[in-house]
Amino acid sequence: MKYSKHDAKDYARANMKGIWAAALNPFNNDMSLDEAGLRSNIRHWVDDLDIQGLFIAGKQGEFFSMSLEERKRNFEIAVDECGDKAGTIMSVSDQNFNTVLELAQHAQDYGADYIVVHAPVLSFVQDRGEVLYQYYKALCDKLDIGIAMWSHPDSGYLMKPEECARIADLPNIVAIKYSVPRDMYVKLTGMVGDKIHVSTAAEHEWMDNIEELNWKLYLCSSPPYHLQTKNDKRMHDYTQLAFEGKFAEARKVCDSLNPVRDAMARSRPADKPQAFGKYWQELLGQVGGRVRHPMLELTENEKAVIREAFEGCGLKL
Repeated sequence: MKYSKHDAKDYARANMKGIWAAALNPFNNDMSLDEAGLRSNIRHWVDDLDIQGLFIAGKQGEFFSMSLEERKRNFEIAVDECGDKAGTIMSVSDQNFNTVLELAQHAQDYGADYIVVHAPVLSFVQDRGEVLYQYYKALCDKLDIGIAMWSHPDSGYLMKPEECARIADLPNIVAIKYSVPRDMYVKLTGMVGDKIHVSTAAEHEWMDNIEELNWKLYLCSSPPYHLQTKNDKRMHDYTQLAFEGKFAEARKVCDSLNPVRDAMARSRPADKPQAFGKYWQELLGQVGGRVRHPMLELTENEKAVIREAFEGCGLKL
């Protein structure tokens, strides 16, 4: 651990900044984890794209298809490759509380910087506030590592800003990935101030959130390595300009990525997000690989549509 439990908030304020990306996991044709491919991708993301942190074994990474040992190995590879050059936040999310704890303890013991825990599915529960508070409190009581909340419609509900603000008072809660409508995360940002980082995965809102809400952390999805190449780091560039208060210049760079965003949006099959992301990586020269069930692979026709969109999007390889 690089900090004590009660220093977690201060440590995250000082170190959990900039662009953090959610890693897709490459799988081989035999469906095993492509460890060499993952290591190659991480080196590119960190060394060439200057991504400042990685979100490991999340939904982008198909954690739901992985065994506990594979998820732990996923953590280890990321810590080894990131070293002191980039941060790590490990998704330990699971519906089984003991599984969450086991993964969290492994992340903590192996040297991860933080963990992220998805809000649980709460069947039949109508008044969720106390249930959620006690859930995150139980994790905080048992762990020293900094913990990020994660609220997304996949849980079947969205955590209310008031519920999140109460949980934010726990000593080692350091952030929230808040995949909610903008009015909700604006409200929460006002309620918690700089107590914890509030962030959302929508890259097209990142520029506004730096300028209007003074956000310091993009946490996180795949755009940092889908919108950028070694020779074309416009997301990095507009972020740095915005952090420096050069908003007009930053906006111009940000808007220049619209053809890339549009190309991705119009060519992405609605039912194949991970397969699309991996194929786009391959077109960029990264390692993509297979997806596991229940996710679906792309058809050859879908690949052709994506290739055409990619070739006209304007990214410099």
